[in-house]
Amino acid sequence: MADSSRDTAAGAGWGSTEPGAYTHLMPQRTEKLSWVNPRTLWPARNGTLASLFGDPTGHTRSRWVEQRSAAGAPADKVVRRDTPDHFSFMVIGDTGEGDDPQYAVVPGFLKASQGTEFAVLASDVIYPVGAADDYGTKFFRPYQDYQAPIYAIPGNHDWYEDLDGFMRVFCDAPPLAPPPPPRRLSSAWWRSLLWHKPSAPDEQRLAQARKLRSAPAQQAVQPGPYWAVDAGPVRIIGIDTGLLGTVDAEQGRWLREVSAGDTPKILVTGSPLYVDAEHHPCPIEGGGTVDEIVRDPAHHYVAAIGGDIHNYQRYPVAVGGRTIQYVVAGGGGAFMHATHTMPRVSVAGVSEGDFRCYPLRGDSLAFYSGLYGRRLRMRRFFTLTEDQATAVVSRRLGIPPTRAQVGSTRVTPRTRLVASLLGAGGRPDRTSRLRLPVRKAYTRLFSPGSATYSPPFFKCFLRLDVSPESVRLRCFAATGNLPQELDPPVEDEVVIPLV
Repeated sequence: MADSSRDTAAGAGWGSTEPGAYTHLMPQRTEKLSWVNPRTLWPARNGTLASLFGDPTGHTRSRWVEQRSAAGAPADKVVRRDTPDHFSFMVIGDTGEGDDPQYAVVPGFLKASQGTEFAVLASDVIYPVGAADDYGTKFFRPYQDYQAPIYAIPGNHDWYEDLDGFMRVFCDAPPLAPPPPPRRLSSAWWRSLLWHKPSAPDEQRLAQARKLRSAPAQQAVQPGPYWAVDAGPVRIIGIDTGLLGTVDAEQGRWLREVSAGDTPKILVTGSPLYVDAEHHPCPIEGGGTVDEIVRDPAHHYVAAIGGDIHNYQRYPVAVGGRTIQYVVAGGGGAFMHATHTMPRVSVAGVSEGDFRCYPLRGDSLAFYSGLYGRRLRMRRFFTLTEDQATAVVSRRLGIPPTRAQVGSTRVTPRTRLVASLLGAGGRPDRTSRLRLPVRKAYTRLFSPGSATYSPPFFKCFLRLDVSPESVRLRCFAATGNLPQELDPPVEDEVVIPLV
């Protein structure tokens, strides 16, 4: 088995001089998104408008669901697959920026996915706004050689054009008719003045893109933006958390209905329930939360996998004598969210020793120090080696280094200062006393997610092998370097019992 980042620095992709062959899969010209560019941010304004003037997602979602029901979609929104009791499927989240990090995932994904029945895209299929015209280079082209169906749940970015592109591609749905105009001077009226509406797609361009995944074995028309798949001994349930990470009342009623029964279940959601050492139970309109449904022993959930955050995290939470694996799996191609800014994990009975993440915190800090060294043209001052970064994080959290270091690395005033500027400074007792909004604003200021960079990319995807007795979940890494492309390392593995 290939070395992982937990074994060696080379296993993490550091120091490699062998770039991967993924660039041969890419189009000649690729878009480089910058999330500090107003030309990117302005079309993605609907999330801010929804938080200020009210969120219309639930109403729009209901109209999509009604349209799909009228077109013959099953009323219970369940896809029943003729799948054996032993089968495998893939999960990959937050994929579609269409640049090097997304395509760098593809070779390892194709290798690790051999023999799988289907794949699930978990959140934010297309950046920046889910436009239909972007599906060619950000969905159909990268996954054209995956010879099985792909199901998807939308993320907030897919909602920035009212889910128009997502519904066309995954549900074969025509555009919605315009809604009736809102009452003048109401909050909805003010919101509509600035609302980013779906752009008219190039139908010929979309038709050409569809041909890249036109084989019969690749086809899957899902019932809507939320759905369930019955496969072998498990039911996989995908929910749509819209623009603001919530579930509307109609979808909440459906979720309770499809969660009933003894069949073991796996939730896939656009908003993870545990992330960055915090609990986010996901409210349901009208009362209750998604996590209450997941925790109910009568529903038999064994795992909840969420996208939205662009890295990998796993929290094994003990619930009533059983363990539910809460997983963040948003490292499928978009820019990397830092892990080094997380505090020492102590949530829901999960300690730092139980928790797993990728990239490791030291690798995350080393990555961002190199990024800012280049941006600020202060490489000699800002850039930390992976050993220096690991030593700083280890001292900050009071934990032994995850990866054995060669020799003893001294923490110097410079390395402490750089770590502090990038959100990894201070003692755990001090950082824990910072009010949460202040800490988040601080780390976002000095560790923004938008970046164009070179390997190692620290991307990841999941393979789940299902049997009547258990689910084996593995997180594979993709660095953009050839060694990890030829033999994708396993960064984390857990066997989840079903009985």
